[in-house]
Amino acid sequence: MFEESTNKVIIEERQGEALELSAPVQSNGKKLFLESYGCQMNFSDSEIVASILTKEGYTTTRNEAEADLVLLNTCSIRENAEQRVRNRLTEFKHRKEKNPSLVVGILGCMAERLKTQLLEQERLVDLVAGPDAYRDLPNLITEVEGGQKAVNVLLSREETYADISPVRLDKNGITAFISIMRGCDNMCSFCVVPFTRGRERSRDPKSIVQEAKELFDLGYREVTLLGQNVDSYRWNITKKGEIENPEEPTVNFAQLLEMVALVNPLLRIRFSTSHPKDMTDDVLQTMSKYHNICKYIHLPVQSGSTSVLERMNRGYSREWYINRIDAIRKYMPECAISTDIISGFCGETDADHQDTLSLMDYVQYEYAYMFKYSERPKTLAERKYEDDVPEEIKSKRLTEIIDKQQGHSLKRNQAAVGKTFEVLVEGTSKRSEEHLFGRNSQNAVIIFPRGEHQKGAYVHVKVNECTAATLLGEVVEI
Repeated sequence: MFEESTNKVIIEERQGEALELSAPVQSNGKKLFLESYGCQMNFSDSEIVASILTKEGYTTTRNEAEADLVLLNTCSIRENAEQRVRNRLTEFKHRKEKNPSLVVGILGCMAERLKTQLLEQERLVDLVAGPDAYRDLPNLITEVEGGQKAVNVLLSREETYADISPVRLDKNGITAFISIMRGCDNMCSFCVVPFTRGRERSRDPKSIVQEAKELFDLGYREVTLLGQNVDSYRWNITKKGEIENPEEPTVNFAQLLEMVALVNPLLRIRFSTSHPKDMTDDVLQTMSKYHNICKYIHLPVQSGSTSVLERMNRGYSREWYINRIDAIRKYMPECAISTDIISGFCGETDADHQDTLSLMDYVQYEYAYMFKYSERPKTLAERKYEDDVPEEIKSKRLTEIIDKQQGHSLKRNQAAVGKTFEVLVEGTSKRSEEHLFGRNSQNAVIIFPRGEHQKGAYVHVKVNECTAATLLGEVVEI
């Protein structure tokens, strides 16, 4: 049987991916090795970094041995992600012993949080740049080449990189990311993002629409709108609902979705990651109105227990979350829903765990990203709560969550058998050259015989069989 992975919030199959691009117009003779870890936002940021440095004459390479500049774009969300990056930095430290001119830098979330440790104590890097400092990279590199260590981890209230045209890393030329906002104001107690990426600021909607138009003209047929808390997007509106500039239009997330959807009916629109408290009815109404806004929502719950949600500072209760699920079902019965779940958060009891399992039974998610809680330094949870759930209990509960989700995923896929879906062809299946794969509006991967079909085309596929992860079918005429 065939299995393909969907686009995840944490893209497991792309962790540690090195990018390679066409040579810049004017090369400076130096080669960049850029490796990315973490979420979709990090990969989108790597596109911005690549754009900035190729304009400086750098040529990218996938061969780390020939690099003059090594940059790791990092993630602090999970402990194992940090450890993986540390291991890579140690490898490059050994390489630098043989090649002292090699410049090694760290970007992204780990940069801000561990700058002193990585730069001065462990001496693993020469350069540290936070998520809002990428424009400063050429200056930082010059400082390092002059014999200095270089750091810029200042967080900005304005930086959105709206004027930078990202270099597209996704080689299929069909799907692309558009970053619409940066930072997060939610202060969930387990999360480092507010401390590493700063406060929320939204990008000018006109630049977003223009980028979507340019991508469509280049042949792209699907864009994913990205943000740490994408549905809190607001332009010219304060958090209190006040208009900042009366002479300029205001735009909320629902309105932005409509603006991008109107670029072209052949351009599919997705978005990630949304927060339940901002998933308003007007967003759902807009999604239901336009065929090309995909009927898929990633709605992280984290826990099914109201008391745990309070300690997590999530800003909603179990009942509130269920209300949002019911609203999604009301406006879009066909909408697929995925989620994030954390097992073993501080103070979680067995009753809390059972609340999570019962919520999963109520929603029956198509997919879930499931993790054991790992305490992150500088978070509210580290300061306020004790990480008191034993590791073996965390693991046991996580196993129960995974087992339940696998059952739900299989059930959802089985319900798709016999149905026909519009599928955007993304490329050749990993398992067979004779098969193509694409996704339907609900984000499910469907594999079907190649035939004469081309990448970027829309086809109708009838699903004949399934696994827990993948749908298998054949193209049919409608």
